[in-house]
Amino acid sequence: MNFVVLTLFKDMVESAMNTSIMGRAIEKELIKLDVIDIRDYACNKHNRVDDYPYGGGAGMVMQAEPVYKACEAARALLEENTDIEGEVIISKNKKRSKLIYLSPIGRTFNQEIAKELSQEENLIFLCGHYEGIDERVLEMEVDDYISLGDFVLTGGELPAICIMDAVARLVPGVLNNDDSASDESFEGNTLEYPQYTRPEEFMGKRVPEVLLSGHHANIKQWRREQSLLRTMERRPDLMEKVELDKNDKKFLSEKK
Repeated sequence: MNFVVLTLFKDMVESAMNTSIMGRAIEKELIKLDVIDIRDYACNKHNRVDDYPYGGGAGMVMQAEPVYKACEAARALLEENTDIEGEVIISKNKKRSKLIYLSPIGRTFNQEIAKELSQEENLIFLCGHYEGIDERVLEMEVDDYISLGDFVLTGGELPAICIMDAVARLVPGVLNNDDSASDESFEGNTLEYPQYTRPEEFMGKRVPEVLLSGHHANIKQWRREQSLLRTMERRPDLMEKVELDKNDKKFLSEKK
């Protein structure tokens, strides 16, 4: 899995992605990360990439040309058979790397989208700032718009980091135990069951006896029931999507 991030703040992305599980995955070359500074493609000696919006209004807008050049540089980095004509990089490869613009206007990110993106070989993330990016380059370059939710952030770096983290976890070998990804929240549209570790008792609270029993079938059933219970209590909106068997329906009926 190859990630390229187009940003004005390289350090922010690199410091987050080179830490913990993501950092180990990069070291093992299970994922590859390149971060491109959009300012490197500025068209002036001051490396300025923004200007006032046409029509007036508060704030600044990122200019089309440096963003366009950065996008094409990212595609050239990922795609084979590229030529450079003057300052414009042109890809001759028919295979187009998926370029995502992080924006509140995009579809809301979730685990299903993470699975979808994990099937891609290359992902490019475009991080906007200020009042956004000139619409013309977005029309030319962007393949998908994704949002973390209905709120506004300073830039696209944090959403890009979150999405890369979620997607990379689905790449085989990134997690020490690949079964971990299948047991986590939102797999099967349910929340994850409670987890416990040593000691068996802490401040008067004991680990549920079933987890100490060594009876794998009972533990599996308890975890399923706790997962359903948590989802019903905390995210009832997800319950409509959960596939329930006879035992699930009986348990939930009794709990209701």
